[in-house]
Amino acid sequence: MAEGSLKSTVRVSITNFLDSGSIVAGSVGLTMWTKHFGLSTLEVGVLGALSANAFGAALGAVIGGPLSDKFGRRFIYVYDMLVYMIGTLLVAFANSFAMLLAGFIVIGIAVGAGVPASWSYIGETAAGTERAKNIGVSQFAWSLGPAVIFIAALLLNPLGLLGNRLIFGGLTIVAFIAWNLQRTLPESQDWLDQKAEEKRVGHKSAINAHPYRTLFSNKTSIKWLLFLIGVYALWNLVAGSQGMFLPYIFESVVKLDATQSSLLNILIWVLTALSTYFGFAKFGDKVDHRFFFGVGAIMSLLSWILLTFWGMSQSWALWAFAALWGISAGIGAQAWYALWATELFPTQFRAGSQGIMFFIVRASAGLYSIFVPTIMAQLGFSVGGYIMIGILIVSLIIGLIWTPQTRGKSLEEITKEQYGEEFLNEDQKKKLQ
Repeated sequence: MAEGSLKSTVRVSITNFLDSGSIVAGSVGLTMWTKHFGLSTLEVGVLGALSANAFGAALGAVIGGPLSDKFGRRFIYVYDMLVYMIGTLLVAFANSFAMLLAGFIVIGIAVGAGVPASWSYIGETAAGTERAKNIGVSQFAWSLGPAVIFIAALLLNPLGLLGNRLIFGGLTIVAFIAWNLQRTLPESQDWLDQKAEEKRVGHKSAINAHPYRTLFSNKTSIKWLLFLIGVYALWNLVAGSQGMFLPYIFESVVKLDATQSSLLNILIWVLTALSTYFGFAKFGDKVDHRFFFGVGAIMSLLSWILLTFWGMSQSWALWAFAALWGISAGIGAQAWYALWATELFPTQFRAGSQGIMFFIVRASAGLYSIFVPTIMAQLGFSVGGYIMIGILIVSLIIGLIWTPQTRGKSLEEITKEQYGEEFLNEDQKKKLQ
């Protein structure tokens, strides 16, 4: 990985750390906020649904993706973390349910706006065909967020709700550091070349057609939109529910204490971080994608089978679930989505397509999140577990059947192969010669 590319990737990846960190910070404080404000299960569901885990991020993505394609990847970084800091401060000082909810929504918008820009930027600045390595570094940062937050929650647990407020204060500080690092990033050269080509050709070529008219009318782009939504949106229904409600489930359904819940979640996220770095980042550019994806997807399925059938009564099953899910999450659907979403769309609507997909992914998670607490409380955990298993099976099947063959190819080669030479600008054509 080129040194400049690595530095840019690390700076951009802080956005992913703050994304997952804010989700888990909200999650670990959910029981305390529920008691403090006397929230109903519906209100708990609404908090999850409108957070960075769901609708908040969905709204941000559908705004940030098109802005990133129109004004540049760097444009997002100048403002995004400022919005994030407003959200974290609202939560840190929340004195009502309305203020808490507003903070969750604002954080979600900032997170959603940053994700399409960051994954596009990382993929476009990757050296040669080392995109999985770069994406892996970014996903490693995403995995570290929950690990750090759960450790902080464990240490601050004696402080009760004040501890959760301090965690959001800490996220504010990290966001300020990220803003200072990211606002000085150089613009993606791919994006600059694309805009120069659009000016040169005017309206004479497909390269300057309205990007979203092309996105929704081109058979290839529609095919990959449906594929990625099928793989990632379904998997994220499970992962998103875990991210927001797993501590709540451990404490309210399994009846673990806060320390036991935190230790299980720390194990999950430490293993996720390790498998991301030593698995996906190290081998994603080298190992057959269908096989690699399948291993992660099967492990995630097995983890929920264990949790559903034995996890409520057997402690070994809880720890086995944590180990299997943790490893699978590092090499599973999210990492592959981040990679494939960058590869399978041309520069002119790369971030915008991700914004649309991320909107659908997080919005569907939001709808599901509204009902998760009620399903667990009224229908029982087993019914919820059966639903999770069914969702993971469908995601696995879609991923295995339609795995894209992009390993070892440059972005220019993939674009030409999938869309034709008319979607390449002059600089990209020269790279292929």
